Amino acid sequence: MKCYSIFRTLFLNLLTFWLVLDGNEKSSPAIKIQLTQVFENIQTPRPIQVLPVPGDANDLLILLQEGKVLRCPIDEKSASSSTFLDITHLDLIDNAFEEGLLGMVLHPHFQSNRLFYIYHTLQNPKKSVLTERRVVDIKSFSLDAGYQREVISIPQPYWNHNSGIPCFGPDGYLYLSTGDGGKANDPHDHSQNTFSLLGKILRIDVDSKSGDLAYGIPAGNPFLGTPGYREEIWALGLRNPWRIHWDFTGGRLFCADVGQHLREEVNLIERGGNYGWSFREGTEPFPGKADLNRTFDHINPVFEYGHDQGTSISGGCVYYGEKIPGLAGKYIFGDWGTGKSWALQVDSSNKVFAQEISFWVNDSRLNPTAAFVNGKPRSPFKPVNFCMGKNEEIFVLDWQGRIYRSN
Repeated sequence: MKCYSIFRTLFLNLLTFWLVLDGNEKSSPAIKIQLTQVFENIQTPRPIQVLPVPGDANDLLILLQEGKVLRCPIDEKSASSSTFLDITHLDLIDNAFEEGLLGMVLHPHFQSNRLFYIYHTLQNPKKSVLTERRVVDIKSFSLDAGYQREVISIPQPYWNHNSGIPCFGPDGYLYLSTGDGGKANDPHDHSQNTFSLLGKILRIDVDSKSGDLAYGIPAGNPFLGTPGYREEIWALGLRNPWRIHWDFTGGRLFCADVGQHLREEVNLIERGGNYGWSFREGTEPFPGKADLNRTFDHINPVFEYGHDQGTSISGGCVYYGEKIPGLAGKYIFGDWGTGKSWALQVDSSNKVFAQEISFWVNDSRLNPTAAFVNGKPRSPFKPVNFCMGKNEEIFVLDWQGRIYRSN
């Protein structure tokens, strides 16, 4: 590696296959993880999330982007499943690539209020919607089909960049990532528009209402009472933050933001932070908008990689189990385009320790180095999410319809 590359990498605290430790760079071998394909006897087209069923050690929920939530036994060879939720009758999808059912999260007080939230797209007109639903009772975990409440609806100009799974923070508020509205180059400059909810991380209170809104604005939101700003905004300057994840133990909000032509990003989201899009893509000035790269306080990603390594980042989760010691406290993520995956550890000064993960099924590597054909990645494995199970296992979701569990 040339000297200027070393100093640039150290300066930005960014790694791609290197370990930065005490100011020195050292190569680090890949973490080898054995996986088993599960739910092979159940049809799971385009799985996007796996969730434990609260209070039930035997079942899991599997979200399918087409608009269904399946309830499946933990006996992963079983061919039986039931449909917990089906919204396929809604006009969800115009382009199946990024539209549909995108995420689900349980209310922090689910055991008492029985509430959960789904995030999905709708057509005519295009919009992304967060809907509150509930179960009849905790024990049966059966859907109360007669109850639903629209919490927030965000108009979408195009079919892509809707972003995904909402999550609750340690403060009890709901965090929602939104893309820039789609198409190339953020043509309407939504991400930097402080009166738009697109290209943002939002923080809302689902347990109260502010004015005519179906939700409340938390008192600590950074732009509360600021003219020209939507008060829901927690952070801005994002392109397609496909996954956000609250690390409760570390007190950090991770965001994987999908790039356009230059960089894929892992960001640590700060209150009121601006992450640069579309004036910047990662640490690079965005072509065509260099004249707009004015001196505003933007935050660089803690980790980024170029399109020689991948083309579409898929965020995941921080692992705190004991069954895979090499992953303890690390953020696990991958790339949808090439199948490459990494484990990222970020210290208190935002230095990073990044290792590639090699996933194996029996004696075959699941995510080999992908070939590029005419400049396009061609991988047999397309990770779309990484989810924690009840027993310290990791579920690795392949968008092509396969689900794997760590051994």
